[in-house]
Amino acid sequence: VRKGYSKSRNRIFIVHRLDRDASGLLIFVKSEEAKRRLQGQWPETKKTYVAVVHGRLEKPAATISSCLMENAAHRVYSTADPQKGYLSHTAYKVVQQTRDLALLEIDLLTGRKHQIRVHLAESGHPIVGDRRYSKDGKAYKRMALHAMALSFKHPASGKEMTFTTGVPDYFTKLMGKVEAKTVSPHPPSPPEPTIKK
Repeated sequence: VRKGYSKSRNRIFIVHRLDRDASGLLIFVKSEEAKRRLQGQWPETKKTYVAVVHGRLEKPAATISSCLMENAAHRVYSTADPQKGYLSHTAYKVVQQTRDLALLEIDLLTGRKHQIRVHLAESGHPIVGDRRYSKDGKAYKRMALHAMALSFKHPASGKEMTFTTGVPDYFTKLMGKVEAKTVSPHPPSPPEPTIKK
């Protein structure tokens, strides 16, 4: 706002972030109080992503759970020591599959750094275009991870609000035609977790 008009006293505040190469919804607010309230409810905020991953998945839906930690090179990975990592859960369902790729709808049950990317990569299905956690990430022009839906309570009124966006064109180029009705704003309740150690 200030870049547009240097004398303006208006400010905007960012509530959360996306991974650098990801796309999708971001929340901006006009006051620090609104930012504080939204960040306070962030663990309860419903966050839905879509991703295109390598390989075919055997289970139509599952939850990946592990304790995540970060090394000195800022690379996140799972550890078997719960004292060192943060327990994290990522639920997914398969929306569409080809011979080599799968389109997933993902419910981010916790919000650790690179959580979705690490859980999928360690399960043998790295995200297409992920240059950090996929061996052939550089072969693609961008990472196929998109924040598709957010649901939260308005910081002032408390009214439940939901914002959604469609599946990116890049995903349809990878997968072929994606039926809109197959991708819901939020996935169903996840099944019992599959514990990954």
